[in-house]
Amino acid sequence: MITATSSFAATLGLKAAPGSPLAIANSIKAGLPLAALERLSKAIAPDDASFPYRFVPRATLTRRKSASEPKLTVDEGNRVAAVAKVWEFAMEIYRDEERAREFLYRQHPMLENQRPIDVATDTEVGADLIINLLGRAAYGGAA
Repeated sequence: MITATSSFAATLGLKAAPGSPLAIANSIKAGLPLAALERLSKAIAPDDASFPYRFVPRATLTRRKSASEPKLTVDEGNRVAAVAKVWEFAMEIYRDEERAREFLYRQHPMLENQRPIDVATDTEVGADLIINLLGRAAYGGAA
């Protein structure tokens, strides 16, 4: 669990990788740095400059970037963390960024032909659904 937690913290760009899920939860509560969103966006959608706007509206993001310590709200941080979990699990299964992205951006019949990335970024429940779908694929279930 510590290794998975450290990897998850690294995906969010937390400088001192917390050793427990509670430490990550406290980081989200305190306001994840805006850099967490930027880091996740570069990992999942390196060629899509509009990806961060799935989490924070463009005008708000522009305004926040000029703050002395730009942070995400708790709700934004929760959604970013949920999608980071999806990314971490996709990387664990596919062990290749391109293959993980291919899964996330390809329509899936078990999602009524929606793309997993769209379901995951819409809600935390959607992100959990994608993690479940990835688990089915990894452990032999129908996916």
